[in-house]
Amino acid sequence: MDTKSKYILRKARCRRIRAKIKGTPVRPRLCVFRSNKYLYAQLIDDKAGRTLASCFGKSNIKDAYKIGEEMAKKALAQDIKSILFDRSGYKYHGQVKAVSEGARKGGLQF
Repeated sequence: MDTKSKYILRKARCRRIRAKIKGTPVRPRLCVFRSNKYLYAQLIDDKAGRTLASCFGKSNIKDAYKIGEEMAKKALAQDIKSILFDRSGYKYHGQVKAVSEGARKGGLQF
């Protein structure tokens, strides 16, 4: 039996999520990416195809929370108060959840 790798399964989940959400200049998409060493977050305007703000830090929960707060500061500086959260196929727990909680505490609405 042919087994699929975690990467292929995550990419399939990512495609399903991205089919439903599209970032706009008024309400951009907050995209989260995890690597083994770092955690990245970006505010993306899908209509124009550009990144409005980005932030990264070490891949742990404490830094993930700080990344969320930093993204909220950058978004509020650009008069963005509401966003769409794109978890990129990851489960909503741990670092991904910490980013969203930090962004909510920073003043963003999902």
